[in-house]
Amino acid sequence: QVQLVESGGGLVQAGGSLRLSCAASRIRFSLTGMRWFRQAPGKQRELVATISSGGITDYADSVQGRFTVSRDNAKNTAYLQMNSLKPEDTAVYYCNVVLIGRDIWGQGTQVTVSS
Repeated sequence: QVQLVESGGGLVQAGGSLRLSCAASRIRFSLTGMRWFRQAPGKQRELVATISSGGITDYADSVQGRFTVSRDNAKNTAYLQMNSLKPEDTAVYYCNVVLIGRDIWGQGTQVTVSS
């Protein structure tokens, strides 16, 4: 069974940084695009960043220039480096893959940015 495990969340002051990790198992990681989503209380889950199997990245306008998505195929792990964090970045962050048309989600990691 495919498994995604996020880590690295926490409490940080505005302007600070965090790096999230998403460790994947039981997938051909190097051939799989990865996505990061977030969901704030009372809001819909939104796409934050994507990285293709070839390393092409894309970002939501709200995080462009502050967040960087990357991957280490040797470690089957994707990362989300988050800099210049703002209180509005507070959310549960999830990594995601789509396999044979089915969404696979991790359990999420809480990021809280204090003002």
